[in-house]
Amino acid sequence: MLGPRLSSPRFLRRLIPTTLVAATLGAITIAAVQQQSPAEGMQQYAGALLSTLNEAQKNEMLLPYGSDARVGWHFIPKDERKGVPLREMNDAQKAASMRLLRAALSEAGYTKATQIILLEGVLRELEGSDRRWARDPDGYYVTLFGEPAESDSPWGLSFEGHHLSLNFVCQGDKVVDSTPQFFGANPAIIRSDVAGPLGKGTRVLAEEEERAFQLIGMLSDAQKEKAIIAEEAPSEIRAAGEPQPPQEPPAGISYRDLNAEQIETLEKLVEVYATAMPEQVASERISAIRQAGWGNVHFAWAGATKPGIGHYYRIQGPTFLVEFINTQPDAEGNPANHIHCVWRDMTGDFALAQTPAAQP
Repeated sequence: MLGPRLSSPRFLRRLIPTTLVAATLGAITIAAVQQQSPAEGMQQYAGALLSTLNEAQKNEMLLPYGSDARVGWHFIPKDERKGVPLREMNDAQKAASMRLLRAALSEAGYTKATQIILLEGVLRELEGSDRRWARDPDGYYVTLFGEPAESDSPWGLSFEGHHLSLNFVCQGDKVVDSTPQFFGANPAIIRSDVAGPLGKGTRVLAEEEERAFQLIGMLSDAQKEKAIIAEEAPSEIRAAGEPQPPQEPPAGISYRDLNAEQIETLEKLVEVYATAMPEQVASERISAIRQAGWGNVHFAWAGATKPGIGHYYRIQGPTFLVEFINTQPDAEGNPANHIHCVWRDMTGDFALAQTPAAQP
């Protein structure tokens, strides 16, 4: 378990193999198989992880592909989740789990994921002994669905804990789906000196917020009338924890009503989310948007248009949905310093077909 100080020697001995050194190990091993597709790399590392487990662990981690648990996801803190947590793994199993996660994400996505895990230690320090939740960086769970070794059959991966829910379906050499993709950060900006590798000023999800403020700030008053759908931000993203995204028609301002500079900013904001995945998966996401038509993409905003006050945005097209919200205070009480953001598949999360929402 995590000690009282994030920088304690005992903590660092346990955390480094699972997060920091694993990033280096992951980069080396991924480079060695760079000719593989992301799905093939994930299949290899899933098999390697399974080979380290005892029978009891395997029974907890490896579930049928058709299990209801496959489409159950959430980012809130929980005492227990599906799968096997890092805290119940030895160092070799933890390293294998992090290599699998590294294979599933881009470098940018993996960096975000590992920093979100480290934020649990920051929360532990800021909340003190009266906290409700353990705030344990080892409280992240790995679950596999189906048999990764059977390349002709679909299989799934879930890596989940507080503020992190990453879900994949692979078949053969293809990542069939990679949603829901959820990242969260509390604090969004670390405003105090804290122990450990994440120092004051760390901002894990900076681009997701900064580029959106840039875009809303570029809009004319007439454009803002279309883009801003509510004076106050909602309390949470929609359909949090539900198996499929909401199928409401897109709201806000159309891509077609933006000028060239605004379009460039919007496309870069979408790419921030898409490129959390490996290059092949990110390219497929962007290609799907182009094929469905960027002109069918809408950008909607709610709440304040400056930091420190609750704000929300949504980007939606026929193939994808992005939602971002920052309304909650952080652990120290700083307002609007707690981010939730998600990328979802409007054609169906978890590789389950849905009818996309009608375009206006």
